[in-house]
Amino acid sequence: MRRGSLRWRLIAGGMLAILAALVVAWLAMIWLFDRHIVRRETAELSRTGEALAAGLKLKPDGAPVVQAALPDPRLSRPAGGLYWQVSTPQGADRSVSLWDQALGPPSVAPVKEWASRVAAGPFDDEILLVERSVRPDRGGPAVLIQVASDQKALRAARESFGRDLALFLAALWTVLSAAAALQVTLGLSPLKRVREDLARLRKSPSARMSEVHPLEIAPLAEAINALAEAREGDLARARRRAGDLAHGLKTPLAALAAQSRRAREAGAAEAADGLDDAIAAVGAALEAELARARAAAARETTFAAESAPAKVTERLIAVLERTAEGERLIFDIDLADDFNVPASQDVLTEILGALIENAARYGRRRVRVSGGPIARGCCLVVEDDGPGLDEGRAEAALARGARLDEAGPGHGLGLAIARDLAEASGAALRMDRSPLGGLRVTVQWEAPPG
Repeated sequence: MRRGSLRWRLIAGGMLAILAALVVAWLAMIWLFDRHIVRRETAELSRTGEALAAGLKLKPDGAPVVQAALPDPRLSRPAGGLYWQVSTPQGADRSVSLWDQALGPPSVAPVKEWASRVAAGPFDDEILLVERSVRPDRGGPAVLIQVASDQKALRAARESFGRDLALFLAALWTVLSAAAALQVTLGLSPLKRVREDLARLRKSPSARMSEVHPLEIAPLAEAINALAEAREGDLARARRRAGDLAHGLKTPLAALAAQSRRAREAGAAEAADGLDDAIAAVGAALEAELARARAAAARETTFAAESAPAKVTERLIAVLERTAEGERLIFDIDLADDFNVPASQDVLTEILGALIENAARYGRRRVRVSGGPIARGCCLVVEDDGPGLDEGRAEAALARGARLDEAGPGHGLGLAIARDLAEASGAALRMDRSPLGGLRVTVQWEAPPG
């Protein structure tokens, strides 16, 4: 059982409740069955007593004698299990089955009807006994008629019924437990749609929960949709503020660049160099922030879009080959024309642009771009034959909260942009050593569940 699973908790609770109910039912049925067989046996013994009363006579000395012959063979066999006895203060008559034993008298003999009780009987057995006091002669003495049967047969019947009933109820518990599991599964099936809707919400702030939900889940879906709308509004405002800030800083940076040129012309070359480095760092950070904002906007408007990496890669390399760094490199493209990745073209361009540009900057002679479907999704790989990045530094660079531009020399802000864009599109970025000798960066998209 998985910890915290509502489904298994409900199923286990249902199975335990059914088991408790069936145990109570088993005990109640055993009690009812016992009452039924006792009433039935009491009625049989009462009829036997009435037959004895019909054939009862008194001797001149007042001792009773039964002249009627009863057909039950148990009465003719010593310790046969069925017994009768008629008695007065002057004497008694009894069945052959009692042999040399006797039935104990009651404390008070009933007169109007047959009374039953469980008592210690002959031959060390427990018996069910019915008894009544009658007067066969109006002026004669009262005669106590007692008829008894041992409890062995009743106990055997009770135990046999209990075993059979337990087996039946065990099978019934299995069937009812399966029905309870099916009921819980069907009852929780609408939550599968909730999980799917939440998966879309994680991937795109513009997605919303479906409106087709049971009445019990509908308020939750409405609350989540309201929260998603608030989150989307906050993200939109944050992106606008970031974009406005980035664009607002471009003009002061241009002014600083002009001042740097004037300082250089005035002979302050060292100060101009420092100023140019600072302007370049701020400009790179602004470009990165603008790239993230564009990618986020493109991702929301093209949710679940697909793009062909082969065309995007060819276009990017065509531009890089015209640069001084690209002229000295050989670019290998191993991408099928019909291979697509689950990202919009703008997002894919930003990711591949940053990775290929980084590989071209540090590659010595060769840059390779490859990819295709894998067991659980698809991936893109960009690798070079440059100095690469040590494994320890790569892990530190990709740790949660770390910045890739602080991972070490040679691989900086471009990889940070690529990582952020890859995560925004639902992919994971991994860095390791390439067979070419340099850095290998893998962007992997996992296939959606189901």
